[in-house]
Amino acid sequence: MSGHSKFANIKHKKEKNDAAKGKIFTVIGRELAVAVKAGGPDPDSNSRLRDAIAKAKANNMPNDTIDRSIKKAAGNLDAVNYESITYEGYGPKGVAVIVEVLTDNKNRSAANVRSAFTKGGGNMGTTGCVSFMFDEKGQIIVEKDDELDGEELEMVAIEAGAEDISEEEDSFEIITAPEDFSAVREALENAGIEMAEAEVSMIPQTYTELTDEEDIKKMTRLLDMLDDDDDVKNVYHNWDE
Repeated sequence: MSGHSKFANIKHKKEKNDAAKGKIFTVIGRELAVAVKAGGPDPDSNSRLRDAIAKAKANNMPNDTIDRSIKKAAGNLDAVNYESITYEGYGPKGVAVIVEVLTDNKNRSAANVRSAFTKGGGNMGTTGCVSFMFDEKGQIIVEKDDELDGEELEMVAIEAGAEDISEEEDSFEIITAPEDFSAVREALENAGIEMAEAEVSMIPQTYTELTDEEDIKKMTRLLDMLDDDDDVKNVYHNWDE
């Protein structure tokens, strides 16, 4: 997996403007609300909420904003009605794309996602048309710094159940089975290891290159339109950027 870390994309997203950061907070706020509705507002007894809080912190969401989101959801359980939907399709030259949305209006979301595929030179497909080309895995990214002990990181992660650890130029990428993700993430957190990204992801088995400049522009437009959509939670693709 060396050379295909999501970290470059993560850094790109983190460097976006305040409007993009606000969009990320909106999506995470919805994830917190759904987690509270599913298992209650106490993270000690709600692992899904613990994972959502960890994701919020990894994206630099302020603690008071996290607390307000949880309290608001706990006080308005009847009002929390977000639906999780996954769309699949193809970008230029058959690039595989998976789009996860968390929405209160699936008709709006379907129309927006379809428009992004069309304007990005691709097309939406049926459920399952590309997901078989990805593996669902827990993925944790830890930035390198002078205080981080790589050997300690590896030991903590492996003992907690990690499947694989790869070292990139400026980060470590830890891969887990989906069912072991929470345990590994919590072990790293308890060891005081900060995570730049921590979530269950869809990781491509193979990658597709785009060499035509027009195809690259279209693929970039597709991803940008999906990034700008408040309903879109995650986008996975196998474009080798």
